[in-house]
Amino acid sequence: MAGNAVKGLGEIALRVNDLDRMPEFYAEVIGLALMKRFENSAFFKVADGIEGHTQILALFNRSGESGFVGLDSEKTTVDHLAFSISLSDYEGEKSRLEMLGLQVNTAEHNWVHWRSLYVDDPEGNLVELVCYDEAT
Repeated sequence: MAGNAVKGLGEIALRVNDLDRMPEFYAEVIGLALMKRFENSAFFKVADGIEGHTQILALFNRSGESGFVGLDSEKTTVDHLAFSISLSDYEGEKSRLEMLGLQVNTAEHNWVHWRSLYVDDPEGNLVELVCYDEAT
């Protein structure tokens, strides 16, 4: 078997219905920096990435494309998106998200020592903020 050439995650791309509301959520609530906005897409920096390819979250409105039949939650395979945070930011982020009026659910994943905060984005995608906690 050949060695694994994968060095990291390049991008996550979501199809969206509302290309005004969704970028606002990922910029203002999650805190990602908008790299570029196009008529039918928006690109956010997640992290520096590998060898010049910035890790990104891309949002695409495909409704104007030929053959587009709409988004259907029963057909998508996306379960959730997860963004890493520091343990020292965990409680502050939980409070901040709650102050924004979001329902925040928490979980501890003891087998990997992770603590997680979960919120829904405006289109119902589950978004996780996760940190490593050796005590978990």
